[in-house]
Amino acid sequence: MTIQQQVDFERIAKAIHFLQENFKTQPSLAQIASHVYMSEAHFQRMFTAWAGTSPKKFLQYISVNHAKSLLKNNNIAETTYQLGLSSSSRLHELFINIEGMTPAEYKNEGANLSISYHHYETLFGNIIIASTTKGICHIAYEEEPTLAFHNLQQRFPHATFQVQGNSMHENALKALNPQDQDISQIKLHLKGTEFQLKVWEALLKIPMGNLSTYGSIATQIGSPKASRAVGTAVGSNPIAYLIPCHRVIQNSGLFGGYRWDPMRKTAMIGWESLHTAIE
Repeated sequence: MTIQQQVDFERIAKAIHFLQENFKTQPSLAQIASHVYMSEAHFQRMFTAWAGTSPKKFLQYISVNHAKSLLKNNNIAETTYQLGLSSSSRLHELFINIEGMTPAEYKNEGANLSISYHHYETLFGNIIIASTTKGICHIAYEEEPTLAFHNLQQRFPHATFQVQGNSMHENALKALNPQDQDISQIKLHLKGTEFQLKVWEALLKIPMGNLSTYGSIATQIGSPKASRAVGTAVGSNPIAYLIPCHRVIQNSGLFGGYRWDPMRKTAMIGWESLHTAIE
């Protein structure tokens, strides 16, 4: 992301936050633009170019009422998944294959693993993608490259690292662009407990433009009383966006937290809801 693109995305995130905080008063375009220190015309063009719609229209897709209506369609989403029906732009288990690391790899925290990583630009901000020879092992949103690499090292303290992109990264990047339809199957090589892997696999069943709750995920994996543990597993998801933990919200319709910034989660949910509706 160029410096200007990054500034623009930060302004969009700030505008989304302002809309959420002030939706009851229905702020005018002038008020929203003023909040992010831009002229009305410039802000309208920038926001529309990113979201594909006006700030006012976007607000509809990040409202609690809209979220609640999506939650009511959970059964429809699950039926769609079971039938194997999905638009080519949606990610679920049919497109992503998870392989857990062996007990030895898990215990040794990456010893003997060679990990290639690189930094990339996406619609929702800068990311780091890392992979082993078996698949993608880490994707995280982070604007500061040094911090992004430090966090990767913390996850695999005994691995060896090299700055190098590859075809797995390129395919993952296509999937990180929600509009890209030319996506091959993506293999993930994940460090996680059996419970975490089960939760992450369940997340893959939430189609783009739909939402689920921690309780629903707990029921889906056969542990209906484990909502809190599910929340912890969702929060420790190591693969941003591709394992769509951003599609899990509270029963109340509130979006809740997100390890890569709650406003980024809101932007993702709104963008996906809008463009799924357009489809």
